[in-house]
Order: sequence, then structure tokens, then C-alpha cells
Amino acid sequence: MKQTHKLSVLAAALIGSSFSAMAADRTHDITIDDFFDIGSMGSVTLSPNGKQAVWLESRWDKELDKSQRDLWLVEIKSRQSKRMTFTNESESSPQWSPDGEYVYYLGKIKQEGAKAPFNGKTQVFRLSVSNGDSQPITKEAEGVAGFELSHDGKSLYFLATKTTTDKDQWASMRASHSAPQYGHGEQKTNPLYQLDLEHFKQKLLLDDDKVVWEFKVSQDGSKVARITTTDNELVFLEGWSDVEIFDTNTQKNSVLADSQWRDNAPSPYGWLLGLAWQDNSELAFRIDYDGHPGQLFIADAKATDKPSLEVTRPGDVTLTSSDLTWRPNSDEICYRGADHGRVKLFCTEIDDGEQGDTRPVVPGDMVIGSYSFNQNGKSVAFSHNGLDHFSDMFIADANSSLAKAKRLTNINPQVDSWKLPQVSIVKWTAPDGAVVEGILDLPAGYKKEDGPLPLIVQIHGGPTAATPYALQHRSYGRSTFTANGWALLSPNYRGSTGYGDKFLTDLVGREHDIEVKDIMAGVDQLIADGIIDGDKMAVMGWSNGGYLTNALISTNNRFKAASSGAGVFDQRLQWILEDTPGHVVNFMEGLPWEKPEAYNHGSSLTYADQIKTPTLIHIGEGDQRVPLGHAQGLYRALHHYLNVPVELVVYPSEGHGLSKYQHRKAKMEWDQKWFNHYVLGQPVE
Repeated sequence: MKQTHKLSVLAAALIGSSFSAMAADRTHDITIDDFFDIGSMGSVTLSPNGKQAVWLESRWDKELDKSQRDLWLVEIKSRQSKRMTFTNESESSPQWSPDGEYVYYLGKIKQEGAKAPFNGKTQVFRLSVSNGDSQPITKEAEGVAGFELSHDGKSLYFLATKTTTDKDQWASMRASHSAPQYGHGEQKTNPLYQLDLEHFKQKLLLDDDKVVWEFKVSQDGSKVARITTTDNELVFLEGWSDVEIFDTNTQKNSVLADSQWRDNAPSPYGWLLGLAWQDNSELAFRIDYDGHPGQLFIADAKATDKPSLEVTRPGDVTLTSSDLTWRPNSDEICYRGADHGRVKLFCTEIDDGEQGDTRPVVPGDMVIGSYSFNQNGKSVAFSHNGLDHFSDMFIADANSSLAKAKRLTNINPQVDSWKLPQVSIVKWTAPDGAVVEGILDLPAGYKKEDGPLPLIVQIHGGPTAATPYALQHRSYGRSTFTANGWALLSPNYRGSTGYGDKFLTDLVGREHDIEVKDIMAGVDQLIADGIIDGDKMAVMGWSNGGYLTNALISTNNRFKAASSGAGVFDQRLQWILEDTPGHVVNFMEGLPWEKPEAYNHGSSLTYADQIKTPTLIHIGEGDQRVPLGHAQGLYRALHHYLNVPVELVVYPSEGHGLSKYQHRKAKMEWDQKWFNHYVLGQPVE
């Protein structure tokens, strides 16, 4: 394993050699403040001729108290980059015009008392690449929900927003008593418009009072694929959504036969996502499930009532994300997949409705974010998070299975002076014999003979996700703790992606059990190896990581401190309140009245009297995914009934993640002080 790690570090160094050769001496100790100086890269989009690329760069702004995205551009040959937008709002969804002269994107500008397009609602903007001028293209009073340029660049298709009211027998009562809020009866639906970019005349293409979550137009404009529901409520998307194909010539709409991802699926509660047309006949799309491997389908647009082709995944790969793309001038459908802590780009041949060969496009220990092909399909640009850098843009030959990536950007040059943690993959054996992996971060310069270290177990969310084999500085752990002498283990426990379907589905019906044993086996292995001091350990996580933090401290007393962020405490309460209850139904294998014992066993509330660990609880006041009641229940149990040291930190106006600068910093400082005091015995200052 040590030799494998050395080779992977060497590969990463070679990929980024053009920048790292000029790196400064590594003298800087990583701090909490460094987190807020990191730029992140997303939505990499290569120009049609492959000579330029744009991306969205997110950075924290202390004065605005938030993170925001701006549009950046890089010249491929010279690697010179420049910022293109300067608003206080986040831009999104960049798309090149076919001639490469413009970049279209979603943005918003608010002027006091102004009407659309300057009323603060999202509109489509057009940016001139040559002079940097940007202007709104749409002026929808309620804003634009999504857009796409036609293949020839002459038309802009976009989703508008309108309010639709149900016309059932109680509609008049709801209208007569409008002061209360109602559980249903009103939706924000999305009519589809086509805007002529030469004459700036727009026409309504389709308005059938449906909520449209995503749409894609075929190359000749004859067909529009949509993912639709009848209501905005998120619960509809996870089990009551459809893939529809609208024929713009005949004005007929058809719904794809859904038995493959509903009746015959491992769960009916799947999330449809990711639409991509090949010519005008083949439609690729995805579906994801909580607790089960996602699927990729290729549908025949001329036979919507027939089964679709399901694309077989290579090896232990789990599909991830929605960014499906047909590589231009090929028969390949391309997608990203998780594979043992890496995220790779794969392309699979589809020929006459049959699956051919599948290949990874770029070899090596890649953690690929967004990606994009140029117009002829010969080049691919992508973001990659390595072991010695955060996400940066790379470019490679898309035709070669042995493509060598060339690094184009260095958006975080300050990292070149950081004392980086030693990041490696560790493996251990679970009690039932399964091999489990994790990502281990050790302090810079640490050697085993230096003696055992205090440990933080940092647990990823999902659980249908994985911690990547890459450098990370996160508000939920990673980097600042290693800089202060801690070891940090991020276990990819049972239920994680990228380790095969069985490894993923083993967790179904066994939450609060099998993954807890997986994690503790990894901890015991590090103690046995002499790396960890078993008397100085803490545990932390957010979302499912918070749930597992609760599970760990309610099943053993080995951790001296815990930080539980947005963690489920009671599975019944979670099914009652969360916005995606299918998640609970999948893992509990039934509804609360069908599987009462499963809900009982899967809840840390059941074992709360066993908790002795000083616990710091974080929660967003408006969290709909893991509602506030869970944190309040855990706090009540520990503070009022069990006399366990506890702090409840509620972040106002926040959802499932912390979007405000001051809240992120508060969380990181609370965690550090809490662990230093209860694990290392440092006084509270």
C-alpha cells in the first residue's frame, strides 16, 4: 500500500509539473482562515474550436457573508486566464454559442424599483468573449428556470415560471381563506419558450402545467425531452417523475415506459436526472437511488413504449452526477463514475441500440469534476482535484485511452507554499470479512516513530457517496486538524459508492450496525498499527456523517468528543419531516407502520441512554433534509436527562448546508475548541 501511494503521488506530480516546478517552499501551516481563501472550480466548458474554455469559480466573500460564483476564461495555448463577470450574485450554467463569440449563462441583477430583467430574478445573459460586455437576453417577470441554445445557435430555448392553481373541489375554499398556508393546491410550473436570437421574437412551445426539472432539445429542434412532475415538492421527484418527449412538429407528447426504473427497480424512489440527445433518435438519461446503484439508460425516441437499453458499468464503478454527454463525432455516451476513492470519466460505445466497449478517458488517480468536449470531440477539458492541489482545469486528447492531461490553471497558487497533509488510502478487514477502505490524512512530516497521534474520524454524508482520494480543506474536517497534529480518517464504509454494487447495497436494512462496525474496525487497525492513540479520539460528520456520529457515540464510549452536524436522531421523525422520505423507506425497507422494528433499531434515540461523549450539535434552522427537531431531541436527551456535556448551535436562515461566511467559521472554530478541550485537555480560552 505504501508503494501504491508513492506511485500515485508521483503521477499527480507529473500531471501538475508545469506549475509545481515553480512552487514556493512549503513553510505555511494550514489554518481555518485558509479555508475561506480557496477558490473552487465548476462547470468547465470548452469552446467549440477548443482554443478557449470557461469555468465558474466560487470564492468566499467576507463582506457579503457568502460564497459566490463568477465566470472565468482561459486561453488554452497561452494558459492565460481572466475573470469575466463581477456581480455580487452567482452566475451559473455557461454555454458557448456555436461560433464561439459568446458565452450564455444564468445570472441576475437587482436595481431598486426596476422591472425585469433587472428585478433580481434569474435571466439568461449573453457575454461577448472579445470585449467582455454582458447583456440580459430574457426579461421574464418570475425569472428563468433553465435554458439551452439550439444546435445552430439561432434560437434560445428557456423555461419560464408561472403559478398554477389546482382546480379540485376545495380550490374555492383555499382561495376564500388565503391567509393560511396549505399542503398543496398551488405549484410553480414551467412553460417552454423559444426565442429567435436574430429578431428577438419569442413563442410559446409547450405549456401543460407541469413542473420541469430539466430539459434538452434534439439537434434539429424536432424533439424536446423533459423530466417532469406535477408538483414542486421534492418528494414528487424521487418517485413520481417522468421522462417525456415532446414532438415540436406534431405537437404530441409521449412518456417513456418506466417499468425499468419504477416497478422493476430495486426501489421505486429513484431520482431521474441527466438528459442527453444523440442526433434526434437516442436519448440518454440517468436515475439514482438512495442505497442502490444508479442506472444509465438509452431510449429510442421513436419507440417510447419499449424498454430502454441499460448501460452496464465497468468493474466496481458507481455512476455519479447528471452530466451525461455524447462525445461529438462518435457513438460514445460519456459519464463520470466513482471508483475506489477516484472519480473517473468513462465513455461507452452505443451502436444500433447495442452496448460496445467502455473506456476510461484519462488514466491515473483522477478525481474529475465537470468536463466538456470541443465541437469535433477530439479534446476534453475537465476539472481535477489532486493530492497537491484543489480543483484546476486540465485538457487531454479525448480519442486516446492513454491520454496525458495537461494542466491549464492554478487558481489557488497559495497552496504551493502550504505544508500539505500526507494523504493515503488505507485498507482493513471488517468483522464479517469485507475489505473496507478509507482516506487517511497525517500531518506533514509525520513518521511512525514519532509516536501515536490523536485521531478524528470524519464521516462522509450520503451515505450513497464517498470521500475522494484528494487534497481537501473542508469545514467538516480535513487539513486544519492535521496541521495541528491530528490524524484524520475518512472511512468509505459499507454503503459508499465506487466499491461495487454489493458493497453499496449491504447497508440496506442494516443501518446503525454494519457501517458502525466497518468504521470501528478501521479505527482499531490504526491503533494496532501504532499510528493512533486510542485514548485520544474524536468523531465528526455532517448529514449522514452526523447520523453516524450519533450512532457511534450511542453504541460505544471510546470517543472523547463528538461533533454531530445535521444528523438524524430518530428515523420515524425523519420520515415524517424530511423532504425526501424515500431515502428512509429505502434503508428501512418499508414504511414506519410496515417495519417498526427497523425504524427502532436504526434510531440513535433508542440507545440515547448509552451516550457519555461530550457532544457538539450543529444544525441549520431551516434544514428540510434533516429538520431541526433531530438536533433538539439529541440536545434535550443529553442536556436535560443524561447530564452529558453538550452544546446546541443553531444557524439562523440556513438549510442543510451552511452558506454564510460567519456560520462556516463559527462551526470550524467550535469544532477545534471542543476537540482540543475534551480530547487533548486544553483549557477553554
